[in-house]
Amino acid sequence: MIEHQPTSRWIAVEEYLSGVVVRPDQSLRHAVEAALEAGMPPIEVAPNAGKLLKLLVRLSGARRVLEIGTLAGFSTIWMAQGLPDGGRIVTCEYLPRHAEVARANLDRAGLGHLVDVRVGAALDTLRELETEDAGPFDFVFIDADKENNPQYLDWAIRLGRPGTTVVMDNVVWEGAVLEPALDPVNAPGIVAALQMMGGDPRLDATVIQTVGSKGWDGFALALVRDSAAR
Repeated sequence: MIEHQPTSRWIAVEEYLSGVVVRPDQSLRHAVEAALEAGMPPIEVAPNAGKLLKLLVRLSGARRVLEIGTLAGFSTIWMAQGLPDGGRIVTCEYLPRHAEVARANLDRAGLGHLVDVRVGAALDTLRELETEDAGPFDFVFIDADKENNPQYLDWAIRLGRPGTTVVMDNVVWEGAVLEPALDPVNAPGIVAALQMMGGDPRLDATVIQTVGSKGWDGFALALVRDSAAR
Protein backbone atom coordinates (compact mmCIF):
# COMPACT_ATOMS: atom_id res chain seq x y z
CA MET A 1 0.00 0.00 0.00
CA ILE A 2 1.32 3.43 -0.94
CA GLU A 3 1.79 6.00 1.81
CA HIS A 4 -0.02 9.27 1.12
CA GLN A 5 2.01 12.25 2.26
CA PRO A 6 0.11 15.55 2.31
CA THR A 7 1.98 18.72 3.12
CA SER A 8 0.84 21.08 5.86
CA ARG A 9 0.21 23.82 3.28
CA TRP A 10 -2.00 21.57 1.15
CA ILE A 11 -4.04 20.74 4.25
CA ALA A 12 -4.26 24.39 5.32
CA VAL A 13 -5.56 25.48 1.91
CA GLU A 14 -8.07 22.62 1.85
CA GLU A 15 -9.34 23.56 5.30
CA TYR A 16 -9.66 27.19 4.25
CA LEU A 17 -11.63 26.29 1.12
CA SER A 18 -13.79 23.86 3.06
CA GLY A 19 -14.67 26.48 5.65
CA VAL A 20 -15.22 29.38 3.25
CA VAL A 21 -16.75 27.72 0.18
CA VAL A 22 -17.67 24.07 0.75
CA ARG A 23 -19.15 24.42 4.24
CA PRO A 24 -20.13 20.80 5.04
CA ASP A 25 -23.11 20.55 7.37
CA GLN A 26 -23.24 18.88 10.77
CA SER A 27 -24.41 15.53 9.35
CA LEU A 28 -21.25 15.31 7.26
CA ARG A 29 -18.97 16.29 10.12
CA HIS A 30 -20.68 13.71 12.31
CA ALA A 31 -20.22 11.00 9.67
CA VAL A 32 -16.45 11.50 9.79
CA GLU A 33 -16.45 11.47 13.60
CA ALA A 34 -18.57 8.30 13.70
CA ALA A 35 -16.18 6.55 11.33
CA LEU A 36 -13.20 7.40 13.51
CA GLU A 37 -15.04 6.27 16.64
CA ALA A 38 -15.79 2.96 14.92
CA GLY A 39 -12.11 2.47 14.12
CA MET A 40 -12.61 2.85 10.37
CA PRO A 41 -9.75 4.16 8.23
CA PRO A 42 -9.90 7.91 7.46
CA ILE A 43 -10.03 7.41 3.71
CA GLU A 44 -13.32 9.11 2.87
CA VAL A 45 -13.21 11.76 0.16
CA ALA A 46 -12.20 15.26 1.22
CA PRO A 47 -15.08 17.73 1.73
CA ASN A 48 -14.30 19.64 -1.47
CA ALA A 49 -14.43 16.38 -3.43
CA GLY A 50 -17.67 15.40 -1.71
CA LYS A 51 -19.22 18.74 -2.65
CA LEU A 52 -18.06 18.18 -6.23
CA LEU A 53 -19.90 14.86 -6.29
CA LYS A 54 -23.05 16.58 -5.05
CA LEU A 55 -22.80 19.23 -7.74
CA LEU A 56 -22.06 16.69 -10.48
CA VAL A 57 -25.13 14.67 -9.47
CA ARG A 58 -27.21 17.84 -9.62
CA LEU A 59 -25.67 19.17 -12.84
CA SER A 60 -26.13 15.84 -14.62
CA GLY A 61 -29.76 15.61 -13.50
CA ALA A 62 -29.09 12.12 -12.15
CA ARG A 63 -32.02 10.38 -10.50
CA ARG A 64 -30.45 6.94 -10.10
CA VAL A 65 -26.96 6.82 -8.59
CA LEU A 66 -24.68 3.82 -8.10
CA GLU A 67 -21.80 4.01 -5.63
CA ILE A 68 -19.12 1.32 -5.41
CA GLY A 69 -17.48 1.67 -2.00
CA THR A 70 -19.59 3.09 0.85
CA LEU A 71 -17.27 3.17 3.87
CA ALA A 72 -19.11 5.32 6.47
CA GLY A 73 -21.41 6.97 3.95
CA PHE A 74 -19.65 10.36 3.75
CA SER A 75 -19.68 10.54 -0.05
CA THR A 76 -23.11 8.90 -0.06
CA ILE A 77 -24.54 11.74 2.03
CA TRP A 78 -23.05 14.33 -0.31
CA MET A 79 -24.55 12.67 -3.40
CA ALA A 80 -27.91 12.11 -1.72
CA GLN A 81 -28.04 15.84 -0.98
CA GLY A 82 -27.74 16.44 -4.73
CA LEU A 83 -30.61 14.16 -5.75
CA PRO A 84 -33.84 15.53 -7.18
CA ASP A 85 -37.21 14.52 -5.75
CA GLY A 86 -37.68 10.79 -6.32
CA GLY A 87 -33.96 10.15 -6.70
CA ARG A 88 -32.30 7.05 -5.24
CA ILE A 89 -28.80 5.71 -4.54
CA VAL A 90 -27.62 2.11 -4.45
CA THR A 91 -24.28 1.82 -2.66
CA CYS A 92 -22.07 -1.27 -2.36
CA GLU A 93 -20.13 -2.02 0.84
CA TYR A 94 -18.08 -5.13 1.47
CA LEU A 95 -17.92 -5.05 5.28
CA PRO A 96 -21.12 -5.40 7.36
CA ARG A 97 -19.72 -3.19 10.14
CA HIS A 98 -19.01 -0.37 7.70
CA ALA A 99 -22.50 -0.71 6.25
CA GLU A 100 -23.97 -0.48 9.75
CA VAL A 101 -22.11 2.77 10.44
CA ALA A 102 -23.10 4.15 7.03
CA ARG A 103 -26.78 3.40 7.57
CA ALA A 104 -26.69 5.14 10.95
CA ASN A 105 -24.99 8.19 9.42
CA LEU A 106 -27.49 8.33 6.57
CA ASP A 107 -30.44 8.04 8.95
CA ARG A 108 -29.00 10.78 11.15
CA ALA A 109 -28.73 12.99 8.07
CA GLY A 110 -32.39 12.29 7.23
CA LEU A 111 -31.39 10.56 3.99
CA GLY A 112 -31.62 6.87 4.83
CA HIS A 113 -34.88 6.44 2.92
CA LEU A 114 -33.09 7.48 -0.28
CA VAL A 115 -30.26 4.96 -0.07
CA ASP A 116 -30.11 1.18 -0.51
CA VAL A 117 -26.93 -0.09 1.16
CA ARG A 118 -25.98 -3.48 -0.30
CA VAL A 119 -23.53 -5.61 1.70
CA GLY A 120 -21.11 -8.03 0.07
CA ALA A 121 -18.45 -8.18 -2.60
CA ALA A 122 -19.25 -5.41 -5.06
CA LEU A 123 -18.75 -7.61 -8.12
CA ASP A 124 -21.43 -9.97 -6.77
CA THR A 125 -23.76 -7.08 -5.98
CA LEU A 126 -23.30 -5.62 -9.46
CA ARG A 127 -24.28 -8.93 -11.04
CA GLU A 128 -27.34 -9.00 -8.79
CA LEU A 129 -28.30 -5.50 -9.88
CA GLU A 130 -28.08 -6.58 -13.51
CA THR A 131 -30.26 -9.62 -12.78
CA GLU A 132 -32.75 -7.37 -10.98
CA ASP A 133 -32.77 -5.01 -13.97
CA ALA A 134 -32.01 -2.23 -11.46
CA GLY A 135 -30.50 0.09 -14.03
CA PRO A 136 -29.90 2.14 -15.92
CA PHE A 137 -27.99 4.34 -13.50
CA ASP A 138 -27.42 7.96 -14.45
CA PHE A 139 -24.34 8.50 -12.28
CA VAL A 140 -21.71 6.07 -10.97
CA PHE A 141 -19.05 6.78 -8.35
CA ILE A 142 -16.22 4.22 -8.04
CA ASP A 143 -14.16 4.36 -4.85
CA ALA A 144 -13.40 0.82 -3.70
CA ASP A 145 -10.56 -1.72 -3.96
CA LYS A 146 -8.32 -0.60 -6.80
CA GLU A 147 -7.49 -4.09 -8.09
CA ASN A 148 -11.00 -4.37 -9.48
CA ASN A 149 -11.22 -0.89 -11.00
CA PRO A 150 -11.36 -2.15 -14.62
CA GLN A 151 -14.19 -4.54 -13.76
CA TYR A 152 -16.05 -1.82 -11.85
CA LEU A 153 -15.68 0.50 -14.82
CA ASP A 154 -17.06 -2.13 -17.18
CA TRP A 155 -20.03 -2.64 -14.86
CA ALA A 156 -20.61 1.12 -14.72
CA ILE A 157 -21.03 1.06 -18.50
CA ARG A 158 -23.18 -2.07 -18.48
CA LEU A 159 -25.46 -0.74 -15.76
CA GLY A 160 -25.48 2.76 -17.24
CA ARG A 161 -26.83 4.29 -20.42
CA PRO A 162 -25.62 6.71 -23.07
CA GLY A 163 -24.92 9.90 -21.15
CA THR A 164 -24.21 8.25 -17.79
CA THR A 165 -21.56 10.13 -15.78
CA VAL A 166 -18.82 8.02 -14.17
CA VAL A 167 -16.40 9.32 -11.53
CA MET A 168 -13.47 7.20 -10.32
CA ASP A 169 -11.46 8.34 -7.32
CA ASN A 170 -7.76 7.79 -6.51
CA VAL A 171 -6.39 7.55 -10.03
CA VAL A 172 -3.01 9.27 -9.51
CA TRP A 173 -2.08 7.50 -6.25
CA GLU A 174 1.02 9.50 -5.34
CA GLY A 175 2.26 9.16 -8.91
CA ALA A 176 2.29 5.36 -8.79
CA VAL A 177 0.57 5.33 -12.18
CA LEU A 178 4.01 6.12 -13.59
CA GLU A 179 5.74 3.47 -11.49
CA PRO A 180 3.27 0.69 -10.54
CA ALA A 181 6.00 -1.16 -8.63
CA LEU A 182 5.55 1.45 -5.89
CA ASP A 183 2.26 -0.27 -5.04
CA PRO A 184 1.95 -3.61 -6.85
CA VAL A 185 -1.41 -4.31 -5.18
CA ASN A 186 -3.32 -1.19 -6.17
CA ALA A 187 -1.43 0.59 -8.95
CA PRO A 188 -1.90 -2.02 -11.72
CA GLY A 189 -5.69 -1.84 -11.40
CA ILE A 190 -5.60 1.95 -11.48
CA VAL A 191 -3.39 1.94 -14.58
CA ALA A 192 -5.58 -0.64 -16.33
CA ALA A 193 -8.70 1.43 -15.64
CA LEU A 194 -7.04 4.58 -17.00
CA GLN A 195 -5.97 2.74 -20.13
CA MET A 196 -9.53 1.51 -20.52
CA MET A 197 -10.88 5.05 -20.18
CA GLY A 198 -8.52 6.27 -22.87
CA GLY A 199 -8.99 3.37 -25.26
CA ASP A 200 -12.53 2.04 -24.82
CA PRO A 201 -14.82 3.53 -27.50
CA ARG A 202 -17.71 3.38 -25.03
CA LEU A 203 -16.15 6.16 -22.92
CA ASP A 204 -15.02 9.76 -23.22
CA ALA A 205 -12.90 10.71 -20.21
CA THR A 206 -10.43 13.04 -18.54
CA VAL A 207 -8.37 13.02 -15.33
CA ILE A 208 -7.78 15.83 -12.84
CA GLN A 209 -4.78 15.78 -10.49
CA THR A 210 -5.43 16.94 -6.93
CA VAL A 211 -3.46 17.68 -3.77
CA GLY A 212 -4.80 18.04 -0.26
CA SER A 213 -5.34 16.16 2.97
CA LYS A 214 -5.43 12.89 1.01
CA GLY A 215 -2.02 13.54 -0.52
CA TRP A 216 -1.19 13.70 -4.23
CA ASP A 217 -3.99 12.03 -6.12
CA GLY A 218 -6.74 12.71 -8.63
CA PHE A 219 -10.06 11.61 -10.05
CA ALA A 220 -11.27 10.54 -13.47
CA LEU A 221 -14.47 11.85 -15.01
CA ALA A 222 -16.03 9.91 -17.86
CA LEU A 223 -19.15 9.97 -19.98
CA VAL A 224 -20.68 6.85 -21.47
CA ARG A 225 -20.91 7.40 -25.22
CA ASP A 226 -23.99 6.86 -27.35
CA SER A 227 -22.24 3.88 -28.99
CA ALA A 228 -22.64 2.02 -25.68
CA ALA A 229 -26.41 1.80 -26.08
CA ARG A 230 -27.64 -1.70 -25.45
